[in-house]
Amino acid sequence: MNASRTLDPANPAVATRPTRLDFLSSDDKEMLRAARDAVKDLGAARAAFYWPDMLVSAALGYGATAFAILTASLPLAVLSGLVAALAFYRALMFIHELTHIHRDALPGFRLGWNLLVGIPLLTPSFMYEGVHTLHHKRTQYGTVEDPEYLPLALMKPWSLPAFVLIALLAPIAFLVRFGVLVPLGAIIPPIRRLVWARASALSINPDFRRKPPESAFRQRVLWQETGGMLWAWTLLASTQVLGWRPLLIALAILSLTALLNQLRTLVAHLWENDGEPMTVTAQFLDSVNVPPPGLAAEIWAPVGLRYHALHHLMPSMPYHDLPEAHRRLKQELGEASTYDGANHSGMLSLVGKIARSTMVPRSR
Repeated sequence: MNASRTLDPANPAVATRPTRLDFLSSDDKEMLRAARDAVKDLGAARAAFYWPDMLVSAALGYGATAFAILTASLPLAVLSGLVAALAFYRALMFIHELTHIHRDALPGFRLGWNLLVGIPLLTPSFMYEGVHTLHHKRTQYGTVEDPEYLPLALMKPWSLPAFVLIALLAPIAFLVRFGVLVPLGAIIPPIRRLVWARASALSINPDFRRKPPESAFRQRVLWQETGGMLWAWTLLASTQVLGWRPLLIALAILSLTALLNQLRTLVAHLWENDGEPMTVTAQFLDSVNVPPPGLAAEIWAPVGLRYHALHHLMPSMPYHDLPEAHRRLKQELGEASTYDGANHSGMLSLVGKIARSTMVPRSR
């Protein structure tokens, strides 16, 4: 099957949107070829985008958090807390870029991000590096071996709110992981192995078990975990000097950040695969773009994540080049093409689509 329009049998004059089911056994080679050829001059990660974006986001997050803690006005505290959550959310999403850019592309950026964002927010890059790339493996996407896939659209209706709301506990879980379980694991090897296998990856698949780190990556894990442990202890010790209020406000802000990310994750895919391997095109159509003109997606899917389906076609494309890559492919392939099948209007319509799918009766 190629990128030509698919006709609605009920009305041959109307083109229908291609879906994952149209490409279970074969790829749209025209689209894949266009995705390769149309962006040959793009793909270089540019420090002029990465560093200012990350630094401004982090500074705004810390500044707004400090204001939320220090102000005596509840409305201003809530408003600044919201600003902080959104800023931290954008700063944290650079962890996704770190898993894809070449290790030599942005000298010092990985270290700088970990020191300024990853470790202070108890989400160092090792929790995504070596994990997210499994989600992009052609034979693992959407299967039980994919750490970032759950067939949410095929599950019970209550699974969607449960999936989203559990994210509120993430900051406390990270505090316990680094402040309690890491030092215990250093003394008791079985705890160490359990924590690494079950609580060292930003995954949503409860059956995923992480393999032990090796070679140079093991050294990165060691210093990042040590940094996270020392910072967690510092946060807990601060309550003896400053009281619990500052830490609780910070945890509330980060809970909101985690909730935003979980909502974004909920609509990053259509979650319709039942565990079988898929073609690249089917994986693309099971993923989601929310392109302009809407501005809201740039807030809830920052750092290029509004082009998540396109990202699955070209994982190494830096976030600042994705808008231009999308524009070119849209122009090249046109309306109602296979490429257009992954473009959606917004979060609410996507949540509604997935929610309706969970209500369809299915045989056991």
